[in-house]
Amino acid sequence: MTELSAHTTFRVGGPARRFVEATSEDEICGVVKECDSRGEPLLILGGGSNVLIADEGFDGTVLKIATRGMEHNSEACYGVEVRVGAGETWDDFVAHCVAQQWSGPEAMSGIPGSVGASPIQNIGAYGAEVASLVQQVRTWDRRTGGIRTLFATDCDFGYRTSVFKQDPGRFVILRVTYQMPLGHMGQPIRYPELADALGVECGQRAEATRVREEVLRIRRGKGMVLDDEDRDSWSAGSFFMNPILTEEQAAALPEDAPRYPVGDRVKTSAAWLISSAGFPRGHAPGRRARLSSKHVLALTNHDGASAADIMDLAREVRDGVRARFGVTLTPEVNLIGLNL
Repeated sequence: MTELSAHTTFRVGGPARRFVEATSEDEICGVVKECDSRGEPLLILGGGSNVLIADEGFDGTVLKIATRGMEHNSEACYGVEVRVGAGETWDDFVAHCVAQQWSGPEAMSGIPGSVGASPIQNIGAYGAEVASLVQQVRTWDRRTGGIRTLFATDCDFGYRTSVFKQDPGRFVILRVTYQMPLGHMGQPIRYPELADALGVECGQRAEATRVREEVLRIRRGKGMVLDDEDRDSWSAGSFFMNPILTEEQAAALPEDAPRYPVGDRVKTSAAWLISSAGFPRGHAPGRRARLSSKHVLALTNHDGASAADIMDLAREVRDGVRARFGVTLTPEVNLIGLNL
């Protein structure tokens, strides 16, 4: 049996009863159809960067998406259209875009995982979201048993969500097509920390190569770039989402709590809530699972942690924040065989 710990950034997870690495769309669709026809549990795995799998493993087929390839058309008046295999590594794709002077994904440099996972979570960082780039997503629709292409308007993108997350398991992503403007300048900077690092005002632009360099520098300083030698990066990145609150809930927080308008609601900082509830960086010294020594949002496999160890820490943090502020943190990480 294949140990799933070898295929996740947490380095945690028990065995899969069956493990298949698919390198073509036909192979992906064939495995999915086979499992669905006999009612076998199926887990779709990309880069393994946003998942925590139980120590007992997965009693079914784990299908690792490993399709590659990029094709582009830069003759259209709106810029460039890029079709990318779901198994491509996201940061490799970003690096390629920056090198080709395709503007848009540079602020999302260093995010671990695969291209196919990018629309599921509507990944984002430093004020940028992949929803702004997605043109269409080619999928296998398990409900209808056929290929289906969803355009951006069909994807129901929201903060760290999409139709793919709202209807989990239905769509198997085969390919993502992005649309981006051409040019060496990145998109307007929307995040104060990044703007300060670049020496520009929010809303201004900087060269995409500089944006990528600064984002990677900032992320490394937070243990958010994968590094075998850095145990702070043995994680799934941000474990909890930034809460979206009603105005009444936001008003009940202390005056110095971060607040960002999101339509008729207010987003606050999960990291601020965690640290203000008494959980500093490196919390739980001596335990196998700890908060990162660089960033409180990351729960880490510091010393041979099990999934149970990480879940114990997650519950401790969630319960502490709820007791202090009345806000219940929601995991951003996909929990397989586990309940928070």
